[in-house]
Amino acid sequence: MADSPVGSVDRALLILQEIGKHSRGVTLDELATRLGLPKSSLHRLLGALRHRGFAAQPEPGGPYFLGTEMLATAFRFYESMDLRTLVRPLLLRLSEEFAETVHMAMLDGSEVVYLDKVEAVRSITMTSVVGGRNAAHCTGVGKALLAWTYPTDEAIIAWGDRFGPLPARTRSTITSPAKLATHLDQVRQRGYALDLEENEPGVRCVAAPVFMGKTAPVAAVSVTALKDRMSPARMEEIGHVLRRSVAEQT
Repeated sequence: MADSPVGSVDRALLILQEIGKHSRGVTLDELATRLGLPKSSLHRLLGALRHRGFAAQPEPGGPYFLGTEMLATAFRFYESMDLRTLVRPLLLRLSEEFAETVHMAMLDGSEVVYLDKVEAVRSITMTSVVGGRNAAHCTGVGKALLAWTYPTDEAIIAWGDRFGPLPARTRSTITSPAKLATHLDQVRQRGYALDLEENEPGVRCVAAPVFMGKTAPVAAVSVTALKDRMSPARMEEIGHVLRRSVAEQT
C-alpha cells in the first residue's frame, strides 16, 4: 500500500471502508491482510474508532463492525442538508443528457409541490413552477410518489377516497381510485411512472422516486417534453436511465 500524505487519518478511513464491506464483521487478522497494515497500528486506530463510536467490537477478540455513530453522523448530514442541494446535480445531469426539462417534486396530500426545475434550452410552456402545485394522480412525479408511498391497492384506493373526487385534467386522466391502483401496480413493476398527456395536452413525462435511504420516497424526479419528442422507445430509454440514476443517488 502506498504511503498516504495524510497518514493515520487516511488509514483510519481505509479501515472504515473495509469494515463496511463485511456485514458479518471482519477480524483484526483479516484487516491486516486486506489492508497491508501492521496489527499494532490497526489495533491503535481501531481503538480510537471504537472510542468515538465509529467502529464496534461486541466481543473481546471478535470481529469488528461499523459503529452506530457512523449511521448517526450520516443521517444527521442528510437531515441537515437541503434536499435540493443533494439532488440538484442529478437534475443537471439528466437535463444535459436528454436536453429536456427536469423536475423534482414532493408529495403533499393530494398534490405535488415542485421543489426544483431545470429548464431545457428548448423549453416548453407548462404549469409547473418551483413552489407551485399540481394534482398527484395525473403527473409523472405524483404517480411515482404515490406508487411507493401507498404500495398496496387498498392503500391507494383509501387515498383516492380521502382526497376524491379526482379531477380530470385532460381526456387521458385516470379519475377512478381503483383504476389508479391498478395503474400504479404497473408503475412499481416497471420502476418508473409515465404521464401520457394526463396533466397537460401534448406533454409527456417519465418520473422515478427518490428515497435517500428512507422506506418511502422523499421526492420524485421527472424528465418532461412535448409528445413529439417522447416516443414510446425514448420514454423507455429515459425510464431505465432515471431508475438507475436515482438508485445511484440514494
